[in-house]
Amino acid sequence: MGPEQRTGTRRGTATALVTGAGVVLPGVKHAADLLAPEPLEGAGRVGPERLPSGRGARNKDRATMLAFAAATLALADAGLLDDEGLCVPGETVGTVVSSNLGNLDTVCRVAERLSRDGTAGISALDLPNASSNVIASSVAIRFGLRGANFTLCNGATSGLDAVGWATLAVETGRVARVLVIGVEPANAVVEQLAGGDAPARLLDGAGALVLESSASAEARERGARAAVAGYARRRDLTTTVGVATNGRARVGLWLPPQGGARAERAPAGVGFGDVCDLGRTLPSASGALGVLQCAAATAWLADPGRHRDAEPTALAAAGGGATDDAAAAVLLTTT
Repeated sequence: MGPEQRTGTRRGTATALVTGAGVVLPGVKHAADLLAPEPLEGAGRVGPERLPSGRGARNKDRATMLAFAAATLALADAGLLDDEGLCVPGETVGTVVSSNLGNLDTVCRVAERLSRDGTAGISALDLPNASSNVIASSVAIRFGLRGANFTLCNGATSGLDAVGWATLAVETGRVARVLVIGVEPANAVVEQLAGGDAPARLLDGAGALVLESSASAEARERGARAAVAGYARRRDLTTTVGVATNGRARVGLWLPPQGGARAERAPAGVGFGDVCDLGRTLPSASGALGVLQCAAATAWLADPGRHRDAEPTALAAAGGGATDDAAAAVLLTTT
């Protein structure tokens, strides 16, 4: 049974709260910067000064390094990380990562060496990093997060699906908190795969959220920026939005799928006040899109001045286009 069957409708009382966020993108320092109406300085690469260094960062692929940086910001923003390390028991924190191209460079390098030299040509350092779950597992090891840990890499909906699965883990009591990361790297291998003017069209960066149970946040006396009020994954965008919003006629902020379509109007007759179209302001974000959308929505909801005259809800959607086999949507509200 997938998460869309268990968390696909809006609940009466949302118990998965957003208590922290972090964004690592060129020209972007805070989640609120994602709300800019004009294209951001998203092309290019994140500078080395924003990435970790030292022993724990050696021999890590770029996607993992970007995830480390975003995770540090989100955990600290949620009050879960200080100079001494994690402030709560590690088993209470899970890790969910969304990345479609994350360690492609390592996988291609290992495959090439296998083809050319056989098993003797594979580096002992490269082989563990070829795992599809390397980003999530590396983040968990670095920060001592011993809860549920996995990676999603399922196309356009991946980032919002990661938020949906994390919500499920919190609401079912699997863990009290989940660190959700969406990350995509721009490197030579990814650029070669994309072809053409890829460097100008590829995102290099990461976004991270901390989702936490209401009981945990209350016990820590931690205020929440937003609450996950609905999540759905279906075949088409209209049905998905209808399920996620549970028939809601209007939302305050609409975050449309990337790809240029559907920015002007929300499907299924849902009206909206503001629009945050990251498909227009950022390069192709792939698996990072949904997490970045939720980070932007959280910043919008946390600022009363932005939604003074609008419904304090934000709806993020991904997929559902001509080349997508599914769509996903997440509804966020104030607490």
